[in-house]
Amino acid sequence: MTTWLIGGLRSPFARVDGPLRALDAVALSVPVARAMAGQLPASARPDLVVWGTVAPNLGWSNIARELVIDAKLDPATPAFSTVLACSTSMVAVFEAAGMLGRDVNLAMCGGVESMSRVQIGLPQGLSDFIRRMSQAKTFGERADRLGEFHWKDFGLHVPSVANRATGKSMGEHCEEMAKEWSIARADQDRIALQSHQRAVAAMAAGFFDDLVIPVEGMAKDGIPRADTSPEKLASLRPAFDRTSGRGTITAGNASPLTDGAAAIWVANDAGLERAPANRPRAKLVDWEIAAVDIFHEGLLMAPAYAIPRLLARNGLTLGAIDLWEIHEAFAAQVLCNVAALESEAFLRDKAKVAAPLGKFPWDRFNPNGGSVAIGHPFGATGARILSQAVKELSAMGPGKRAIVSICADGGLGTVALLES
Repeated sequence: MTTWLIGGLRSPFARVDGPLRALDAVALSVPVARAMAGQLPASARPDLVVWGTVAPNLGWSNIARELVIDAKLDPATPAFSTVLACSTSMVAVFEAAGMLGRDVNLAMCGGVESMSRVQIGLPQGLSDFIRRMSQAKTFGERADRLGEFHWKDFGLHVPSVANRATGKSMGEHCEEMAKEWSIARADQDRIALQSHQRAVAAMAAGFFDDLVIPVEGMAKDGIPRADTSPEKLASLRPAFDRTSGRGTITAGNASPLTDGAAAIWVANDAGLERAPANRPRAKLVDWEIAAVDIFHEGLLMAPAYAIPRLLARNGLTLGAIDLWEIHEAFAAQVLCNVAALESEAFLRDKAKVAAPLGKFPWDRFNPNGGSVAIGHPFGATGARILSQAVKELSAMGPGKRAIVSICADGGLGTVALLES
């Protein structure tokens, strides 16, 4: 059975506390889901919705079902939520692909992040105290509950972009990776500059016009900068290692905190009959998910394990791939993973792939910009990057291949092999 990915739609991506700041994760998803449903032929509907967001919200436990309801999709459509950090909506695609057949032939998959509306919570101890106090029915019970209160439990829980087990931010982990792999600041800035230049050129050429819908009066991505220059990037101070004199990651060569939602279609051959016509499509040939020990390996190095395994299983080398779409969480992370892919020792001893894969074809990398320039709403990036790759790949003609790679918090990584 062939699994098809059909290019979807997304909101513009905006910096946190920017033009999309009034919308929570459900509200930001609704216009995207409605626009996706509007692409279908009359009376057609998806058989399944898989949606995800990374930052939790106490207002819902299944954002996918809330989306079906608020977007006024057919209420008979099953919907479930998923989460795998930055790979969330890519994993949604893998899950839907595995469910194709029987009664599921066409699925709407996607994700969202509203970083402007991240909910602040109470510490667990204070939450427990308030819950137990509210259950007390007599004065004596309330007095007993007051005796259970501890001042150390008082305060607020403010979510942060940090790994729970290590306590370090993604940027701090990536700084460690950059030092381990000797990644130069100049090379990181070069990747960042290229990302902005290519995204700006793609916007001017209309590449994103049929991928991005207007939301809140915003019609295009707000993050790509036409005025970025090597000099401006070089002038920025390190953001995560400010004291050692060896810090290389800055606000300029890292993806920014971003609001946005994105979706993509997943179908089998039967589902194509109801899928949007005249949209770019590609085959999902294979996929891989990997994990590393985050206490002994770089937190964002899992793609360096997943990509070789996927290529080896399909008898391919780096040079056999016509398009590389790699999530730019940080420019340093891209460079670390590529260095590992080119290292015969790493492939042999760690990835357990015997044959070398050759040199990485940088001329085929992120041709229309990546996450440094476009932005990175955690739950939406998977659907964004897959739709972008599907459009790029379908324009190349039949028989072309693409690798789409995303690193994720927790030492995880997901990779997809596509073919036009």
